[in-house]
Amino acid sequence: MTRIGLAILWILHFFPRRALGVSGQLLGFLFFLLSRDRRRVVTKNLDLCFPNLSTRERANLRLKHFISLGRALADCSIAWWSKASSIKKLAKIEGKEILDQALSEGPVIVLAPHFVGLEILGIRLSIEEHAQTMYSKQKDPILDKFLQSRRTRFRETKLISRQDGIKSVIRALKARLPLFFLPDMDFGPKDAVYVPFFGISAATIDAVPRLAALTKAKVIPVTIRQYGFNEPYIIKFFPSWNNYPSGDLLNDTKTMNEFIETQARMMPEQYYWVHKRFKTRPPGDEKIYD
Repeated sequence: MTRIGLAILWILHFFPRRALGVSGQLLGFLFFLLSRDRRRVVTKNLDLCFPNLSTRERANLRLKHFISLGRALADCSIAWWSKASSIKKLAKIEGKEILDQALSEGPVIVLAPHFVGLEILGIRLSIEEHAQTMYSKQKDPILDKFLQSRRTRFRETKLISRQDGIKSVIRALKARLPLFFLPDMDFGPKDAVYVPFFGISAATIDAVPRLAALTKAKVIPVTIRQYGFNEPYIIKFFPSWNNYPSGDLLNDTKTMNEFIETQARMMPEQYYWVHKRFKTRPPGDEKIYD
């Protein structure tokens, strides 16, 4: 099935952008109809995070999310197989000078939250920069090998498995190889603290402030936003946070979540709601997902 899915996406990368966008909408709608479990996860997440919306408004947001996911997956076909010039048209970068200036001064951690275009962001930036990033190995070895090859086909990108530890990450950071870090997944209670996310206690990896303190790295957030069929994605770098890390690990992790929440509220259909973000609960709390 993996090979069939990749073959379909390979065909899609030949489509004009508008046709690709329509195809992506259809993929998203099919995902919405067929993936009952993920539909439940998204429903629960939106119920928790947007209690101020009506039931109808949350239902509309849920469908928009799946359609946005489908469009991003279809657009990944360009990122995975097209030449660099086509990928540059697919996604434009704003604020690259912020990253360049920070790298000229010392180590840099790029904070990259999970929005639907994240795969496109990583490959687009690999055309411009050598980098390192943590990643989780895919259960499907065919998909894992494919993603590694696609993510490293331009400039060298050092892919570090989460299972491999952080010693090599620290060495590379000190050598001024930027670390692209994805901080908003629930990997369980290990190396995590409980801080609010949309007002709900969420197990959050505290590696960003820890690594920043160890290496004296600046933390620069980056987001990617999806627009119309014929419009490019916009990758936006933000200025580094002042006085970060502060030495207060809990507060620093909270600051990180507050930034992600602010960005997610600006484009709620594009945050990665299919993930069980609140799966790990503080001791004594009831489970959120059945």
